[in-house]
Amino acid sequence: MTYEASTQDQLYARVSNAIAQAGDEKESLFLARLVLLLFERVNDEQACADAIDAALHELPTPSLSAQPVLRSSL
Repeated sequence: MTYEASTQDQLYARVSNAIAQAGDEKESLFLARLVLLLFERVNDEQACADAIDAALHELPTPSLSAQPVLRSSL
């Protein structure tokens, strides 16, 4: 299933905001938990394994123009 660009943008923004809310200390834990919850919904071991491999091997090189995310300490 492929989502329209606008839907992808909305989901990307939502997960980006959730990562920011989790904070630096819990970012990895949040992402691992999110992945496990999504795997349960996919319910296809090979598709999940393929997604892990694709994510690892298709990591983009960070852009020099990328701005760091400023997180509030409030």
